[in-house]
Formats: sequence, structure tokens, C-alpha cells
Amino acid sequence: MSVRDTSLDLPILESAKTEFRKMGFEKSSLKEIAEKAGVTTGAIYKRYNGKEDLFCAVVESCINRMQEVFEQKKRVDYSLYSDQQLKQCWKMDFDYMMWWFNILFEYKDEFVLLLTCSAGTKYENFDHDWVEQMTNETWRCYEEMFSRKLTTVVISKKELHTMLTSFWTTIYEPFIHEFSKGEIKKFSELVCRMFNWEKVFEIK
Repeated sequence: MSVRDTSLDLPILESAKTEFRKMGFEKSSLKEIAEKAGVTTGAIYKRYNGKEDLFCAVVESCINRMQEVFEQKKRVDYSLYSDQQLKQCWKMDFDYMMWWFNILFEYKDEFVLLLTCSAGTKYENFDHDWVEQMTNETWRCYEEMFSRKLTTVVISKKELHTMLTSFWTTIYEPFIHEFSKGEIKKFSELVCRMFNWEKVFEIK
């Protein structure tokens, strides 16, 4: 059995990443991607089913890492948490923000593609879909906290979704505007003050 040549994979993916970032998915050309990678379009089709499949391959590592974080959150059973642990879930601090920013900074090129260049692919609603996922899991935490009377603030899931949309947009924007790591560190402190969830839910 012949072994597939993988030596062209990286040049193709790097060329595709550059083309998608410059032109967006819909206006990108497989011909341009192939030429800049030094391969034929046939070499691309040998590896990918088409332009969307190639785009998905470019952002796959970022998607997988974020989904890994989400699955960890999904496995949490908040009913087993102590009151103090539940309260801690809503504490915004610099270390927590930098934990998120460091993950996303590792995949910043792919992350920006998802946010700004994915129209026409299955990820075109990535930003909204991510918030929807996070809302569902955050709601579970809120319900447990409310049932224990750790908060008496009544909100709807729609309101929580709206607040989390604002929160995640605040995280998205530094990548869209190409903040440096140093700028992100400074920005993290501002985010912690802006999104004081303990104050929102009157957690003592």
C-alpha cells in the first residue's frame, strides 16, 4: 500500500490561511492558493473535497481546542459543587481572563478567520453559535445558584445570552484588531472591571 505524501500539506494550509484572511472564504480562489503553495489545484483536490473542506482544515485546530474546553465545562455537575465553588464560578479575575486569551492567542490566525472570513462555510455563524453553547452551560450554573438562594436576581435565559454576547464580543475584538500580547494583558484588567458578574448577581 502506498503512503500518502504529506510534504505538501503544510504549504497548502499556510497558503490557504493567507488567501482566506486576505479575501474571505467566498472570494478566495483555489487557483491562487495552489499557485502560492507551489502545487497544482489537482494536488489540493487530492487532499480536500473542495474550498470549504480546505477552510475547515485550516481552522480545525482552533475549533478542536475550543470544543475541548466546552466539553470540559459540559461535564461539570454543579449540584456537586459547594456554595463557595459555585460563587467562584462567577468571579472575574486577571488569571481567568488571561487563561482564555492565552488559549485563543495560540490559535489567533485561525480564530480571526472564524470571526471575520467564514461567511459561506458551515462556520459562518461561529461567533453566535459559540455564545449559544456557552449560554446553555452557564445557565445550568445560574439555575443551581438560584435554587440555593446564592443569588436572588431573576434573569431569563435570553437576558443571559445577551450579556454573554457582549462578554464574548469583548473577547473577540482584540483579535480582530490585532492586539499584541502586551495589549491583551492590559485589556484583561479592563474586562474584569467591566464584567463584574458577582455584582450583577449580587453574590456576597
